[in-house]
Amino acid sequence: MSPVVRDTTFIDQRSPNMAAMFLERVAKSSSHEAFRYPVADGRPWASLTWKQTGDRVEKLAAGLLALGLESEQRVGIASGTRVEWILADLAVMCAGGATTTVYPSTMSSDVAYILADSECRIVFAEDDVQVQKLREHRTELPHLTKVVVFDGSSNEDWIIDLEELAKLGEELLAQDPKAVRKAVEAIEPDQLATLIYTSGTTGRPKGVRLRHSSWTYEGAAIQAQNILSEDDLQFLWLPMAHSFGKVLLSTQLACGFATAVDGRVEKIIDNLAVVKPTFMGAAPRIFEKAHARIVTMQAAEGGLKEKIFNQAFKVGLEVDRLKREGKSVPLPLSLQHALFDRLVFAKIRDRFGGRVRFFISGAAALNQDIAEWFHAAGILILEGYGLTETSAGSFVNHPEHYRLGTVGEVFPGSQVRLGEGDEIQIKGPGVMDGYHNLPEETAGALTEDGWLRTGDKGALDAEGFLTITGRIKELFKTSGGKYIAPPAIEAKFKALCPYASQFMVFGDERNYCVALVTLDPDALMEWANEHGLSGKSYADLVATDEVVAMVQEYVDQLNLELNRWETIKKFRLLDHDLTVESGELTPSMKVKRNVVEDNHKHTIDAMYA
Repeated sequence: MSPVVRDTTFIDQRSPNMAAMFLERVAKSSSHEAFRYPVADGRPWASLTWKQTGDRVEKLAAGLLALGLESEQRVGIASGTRVEWILADLAVMCAGGATTTVYPSTMSSDVAYILADSECRIVFAEDDVQVQKLREHRTELPHLTKVVVFDGSSNEDWIIDLEELAKLGEELLAQDPKAVRKAVEAIEPDQLATLIYTSGTTGRPKGVRLRHSSWTYEGAAIQAQNILSEDDLQFLWLPMAHSFGKVLLSTQLACGFATAVDGRVEKIIDNLAVVKPTFMGAAPRIFEKAHARIVTMQAAEGGLKEKIFNQAFKVGLEVDRLKREGKSVPLPLSLQHALFDRLVFAKIRDRFGGRVRFFISGAAALNQDIAEWFHAAGILILEGYGLTETSAGSFVNHPEHYRLGTVGEVFPGSQVRLGEGDEIQIKGPGVMDGYHNLPEETAGALTEDGWLRTGDKGALDAEGFLTITGRIKELFKTSGGKYIAPPAIEAKFKALCPYASQFMVFGDERNYCVALVTLDPDALMEWANEHGLSGKSYADLVATDEVVAMVQEYVDQLNLELNRWETIKKFRLLDHDLTVESGELTPSMKVKRNVVEDNHKHTIDAMYA
C-alpha cells in the first residue's frame, strides 16, 4: 500500500539541537515552574523555575567541559528517575556530549559492557550501589576518567559529587563566561545526542544512536498537534533510561509545561493524589495494576458497595459502546450514568489526583478491555507506539481524535507503510542513525529504500489509525515495557542444565516471564537411575517433585545471571519432548515457537492465573 504521510511544515521551524531547545525554553519561560521534586516524605515538594534550572545546568555543563569532555564523547547516567538525572542529561547535551543511559537495575557485567562499548569518559552514578558496579569492572573501562555521584561521596580521586562538578563549572565560567554557549552553538543537528542500549537477539545489548535532530523533531511533532501546553502539569516516573522517558523530556522543552519528578514506582498513586497532574505517561502494567487494585479492593468490601460498583461499570461500558457506535443514549441510562459518575467514577478519578485530562500509554500494547474500563470511569488513556529506534514516539492518539484499541495516527513529519507480511515500516526524522559499532545489524534493520523494519505486524484503517496485530521478530516486550530476547535466555539455560532439551521463554505483553521446559529423555533416564527413580516413564518422571525440584535449581541459577525483568518467575515441564512429527520442530530441529505457544496456550495462561 502507499505510505501514509502527514504535515511536515513545522519541521523547519524547530530548534537546531536539544541544547538550544533547552536554552530557548529557559529564555521564554524563565520565571515559570520547570520541575518539582520530593525532598523528604511528609514535606512539601521543592520546585525549580526554568531560570534556576538553566543556571544549574550551565554550571554542570561547564564542569563537564572542565573535565575535558569533547564533542560527541559519551557520558553515562546510571540512575533511577529523579530530577538530578534530567539535570545531568541536559548538562551533557549543553556541553556537546552524548548521554549513554543505563537502567539502575542492570547487572554489573552488562553495565560494564554498555559503558565500554560506548567508550564513556564520565559516568553519573546515583549512589554507592551503582559506583560498586563500576569498581568491580574498572579494569574493563579504559576510557572512564571520572564518576559523579548524586548521593554519597568518596575519598577516591576518580569520584566526585554534583557540587564538586558544579564548582569546577563555576571556575571555568569565571574564566570564560560563554564557554557553554559556545559549546551549544557548535552542535550540529545530526550530532549524536543519546545512546540507548536495547536487548539484542544475541543477548548483548545494542546501542541505538539517536541524534539531536531526532529529539527536537519528537518535541516539535507533539507540539504541532496541540496536545499539550504550558498550562499542563506532568507527573514523571518513567525510567529516563528508556526512550519513552526521553521523549517526554523533549516534549516538555517544546511545550513548556512543568514536570513533577519521582521515579519510585511504589509511590505513583500516592504522588498522583499530591501532585494532581493533568497528564502522565506510563507503561500498560501500571494501568493493569491500578485496575486490579481497585477491583479487588471493591470485591473485598462486598455487599451493597460492590453491587453499586459493578452496576456502575455495566452502565458506563454500555454508554461508551453506544457513543462509539454513534447511537443516542436513552434518557434512563443517561440518568443512571450521571448518578454512578458521582457515586463511583468521580472517586476513582480522585485517586489519580482528579485533574487528569489523559494518560499516555506506551512501551508495550495496552489491553483494550483495560482501556475501555478506564474510559467508562471518565479516564482517557491515549495509546501510542514507537521503538527506541524511532526515538520512542511514532504514533499517538489525540485527545480530540482517538480510537481505543489503536495506537493512533503516525506523527506529522513521519511516514508509515505496511511491508511484506504486513510489517509496520517507518521513515522520518525520528529514525535512528543506526546501531553503535554494529554496521551489519544496522543494515538489517532497514529496507533497501531506507525504511525502518519494526518487526511488528499492523493494520491501517481508512483514516490512518494503526492497530498492532502481532509480532514478527522473536524479541518481545513485557507489559512493563522491557525488551526480552528469548533465544539468549534459552541458550543460557541449556548451557547450565545438562538435562535440558528445550527451554522456551514467553511473556509478550505479560508482566513477567515464564518458561515451558522439556528434558532430554536419555539424560533424564540416567538421572532417574542415579536418584532411585528408575523404571518410570518420561511423563511420570517430569511429574515427580524430585524432577521439578531439580529443574527449579537450574532456573534459580539462571535467574542469578539475568536482569530482574528477564527472570523466569514460573515454569512447567511438558510431558513430552518436542518432535518434528508433532509439528513443534522444523526438520532442521529448530523450535516453531508459535506452534508450541498455540499447543500449550492453556498451560502458559495458567502460569499467569
